[in-house]
Amino acid sequence: MSNPIQTLRIQLVKLQRLAQPYFLPIEDSNPWQFLLLVAALLGIVVGLTLLLLTGLVAASGALIPQLQSRFLPGVPERVAGIWASPAGALVMLALASSIACFVAFRNKLRQGRWLPWLLLGVIALLLLVLNGINVGISFIARNIDNAQVAYDEQGFWRIISIYGFCLVLALPIRTLQNYIIPKLGLLWREWLTKRLLDRYMSDRAYYQLNPNDESNAEVDNPDQRISEDARNFTGTSLDFVVGVLEALLTFFSFIIVLWSISKSLTLALIIYAIGGTTLIIFIGRKLVKLNYQQLKLEADFRYGLVHIRDNAESIAFYKGEAQESQEAQRRLGGAIQNFDRLIIWQALINMIRRSYDYLSRFLPWIVIAPIYFAKKVDFGVFSQASIAFGMVFGSVSFIVNNIDQLAAFSASINRLEGFQSTIESLPVPALEAKERSNHSGSILLRDASVVPPGTNQTLVKNINLEVGPSQRVLVVGPSGCGKTSLLRLVSGLWPSGSGEVERPPLGELMFIPQKPYMLLGSLREQLCYPLDQARFSDSQLRNVLEEVNLAGMISRYPDLGIQQDWPRLLSLGEQQRLAFARLLLNSPQFAVLDEATSALDVATERRLYSLLAQRDMAFISVGHRPTLTAFHNTVLQLDGSGGWSLLPAANYVFDPT
Repeated sequence: MSNPIQTLRIQLVKLQRLAQPYFLPIEDSNPWQFLLLVAALLGIVVGLTLLLLTGLVAASGALIPQLQSRFLPGVPERVAGIWASPAGALVMLALASSIACFVAFRNKLRQGRWLPWLLLGVIALLLLVLNGINVGISFIARNIDNAQVAYDEQGFWRIISIYGFCLVLALPIRTLQNYIIPKLGLLWREWLTKRLLDRYMSDRAYYQLNPNDESNAEVDNPDQRISEDARNFTGTSLDFVVGVLEALLTFFSFIIVLWSISKSLTLALIIYAIGGTTLIIFIGRKLVKLNYQQLKLEADFRYGLVHIRDNAESIAFYKGEAQESQEAQRRLGGAIQNFDRLIIWQALINMIRRSYDYLSRFLPWIVIAPIYFAKKVDFGVFSQASIAFGMVFGSVSFIVNNIDQLAAFSASINRLEGFQSTIESLPVPALEAKERSNHSGSILLRDASVVPPGTNQTLVKNINLEVGPSQRVLVVGPSGCGKTSLLRLVSGLWPSGSGEVERPPLGELMFIPQKPYMLLGSLREQLCYPLDQARFSDSQLRNVLEEVNLAGMISRYPDLGIQQDWPRLLSLGEQQRLAFARLLLNSPQFAVLDEATSALDVATERRLYSLLAQRDMAFISVGHRPTLTAFHNTVLQLDGSGGWSLLPAANYVFDPT
């Protein structure tokens, strides 16, 4: 079993890597600077609270003195006492130092980072004010009981009016707090999600990752990591921070009240809370692992259902319902089995937590009763002690009361930070580096080898090939010899195992697979992808549809802005023709075609390749039809054993076998 202190330290480091960048750049800062700003924020909040309270007392005394004496009894004297003591000077010194601290870090708080600090400060200020009101309510409750015991009707109603005033004052403050906290969480989620998306879509990280590898817990289900885990992390982080801050304020405020009532009760409470918290933390460690696994298994199950939805037609053609159902039930079974263990541990922890809570209710009675019966305190002390004890007990029991949420939060940290670290550690593909440094205007392979990533198998060895402007190369060979893999190397999806690969600039080479990509969008967006649709007029789009023999789509969909489930509605042949229309609109210097006309008849194939030739476009094709040689200058023949040869297309004869 791992060291709990070491585990906590690792979790805090992960939390820092995820949380700090929104508030302070992590690249040129250290954790102590962040903690210094947190302390400075609290210093500003405390100083402003004292100034606001002083201003309220002064204004109420000058404008409505009778209401001040009625609703703020003793408050002016306490405020005056603070300013008369060294505490007032210390608070003002802390305020000035804290403001200076934020001024010193102003360069690092640009790009909107001042906004979360401002909102955090407002939240802390509201918490401090509410905590002060709660302390006042504990004294009010004590005076209410004493007034009832003494049959002091006039005093009772006066105290009740003060209590009502406190509630009216607290209601808008609590409402504002309930708005600002989720609002800050929403802003944080937006920032974090965009940050993860940017890194996920950079350097083709989305392509390098293998989200279907169930054995790799760091990369599974990136969609869940970016959407749900980011949302849960930001929301739970704020709840956790606000909860801890509120617990600390409550503890330090009410521990003084409780200590003034009974030192024995205070010590008993602290010992009891430490013992219960230690026990719950020890048992709750299992919940972290189970919650982590549950998130993964639930996401795996959901991905399986999405896979069925996306491939519904193929499954229907194969009549593969039984096998797909079996796989879905396997994934569901894993989630159910883990959740069964999870609820057992949750039930055990809830039992301990309930026992811990129930036993705590006896402590104030047991400790206060002897001194009350000895007539050392008045009856109202029972109410005040119960309130103070409950507030302090709740603050020191924060971990116990939130162990389920903390376990889920810890699991969320592990998943999100693990995903972030993985995509940050992915190397920039070597070919991409070439692309940025070489703009030769041709495709050039020098002693390059085709090796699938993560393997040692060489499909094509030491190939030398140059494809310049207007040149066309047809790649042929037996199935499995590496034809498509070679195109991936040329297109920059795979790095070269050896040698060098040079490509034209980004945007001057376009890859068309056998099954074209259909994005979520309108017909206009399908045609223009990945360019901005505003670059083309509707007449241009309709003309290109006619060129690729898709004139029927114009009559079926006269509104090019219509959005449909295109992979379901369009046949593979229509999708391949639409991909050629997209290629013609993008008009790159080079095209890489991986059996891009396999679902088309020979006449349509001839028309599409003729359109490319008319535009003087260079291309590399993979195909099996003898008719393709007419549209190419050179044939690159792969033998399936790593060998290759270049032959003139005019004299090449396909092997009928």
